[in-house]
Amino acid sequence: MNAHSTSEHSEAYIALGANLGDREHTLLEAIERLNDHPCVTVLRCSNLYETEPVGYLDQPNFVNMAIAVSTNLSPEELLKVMLQIELDLGRERHIRWGPRTVDLDLLWVDGMSLDTPFLTLPHPRMMERAFVIVPLHDIVSSLDTTGLYPLVKELIETGIGKEGIFLWKTCSWPNAFEHFVN
Repeated sequence: MNAHSTSEHSEAYIALGANLGDREHTLLEAIERLNDHPCVTVLRCSNLYETEPVGYLDQPNFVNMAIAVSTNLSPEELLKVMLQIELDLGRERHIRWGPRTVDLDLLWVDGMSLDTPFLTLPHPRMMERAFVIVPLHDIVSSLDTTGLYPLVKELIETGIGKEGIFLWKTCSWPNAFEHFVN
């Protein structure tokens, strides 16, 4: 796929996390900024989950969630929009897996495989992380045709490391919460 937007819309899944400042406000602001982009529409939001840090442990707990978006941007363009939103919301990268005001990870775009210096799809570690899989399970429809639903469902049913992840609250972003029966 080239680096330019297309007229064809893709469904993409994005993981969001924050552990500094007003975590919920920052996550909702990131969602609002994505939705305000002329080529992105937020379709669904997961619940918000409080999770223990992974990797670098000397930091506050995170609030994590996932969203589904419709976009006609290429994956690379969508990632650039996401990185700009992180910067605009105060993201600084000092410690790998360290504390952050906001983190946006592009997880999946219509089952596409991509491996460039800038982006790997699907996200290489998404299936190892309960703080990604549990929120994804909230928003991936059993009607999914890209192959994501069976992967997420299997991991949930086998109990992927759910320790350290707790339902914090339901999404309060009014335009996008849609519950699926999976």
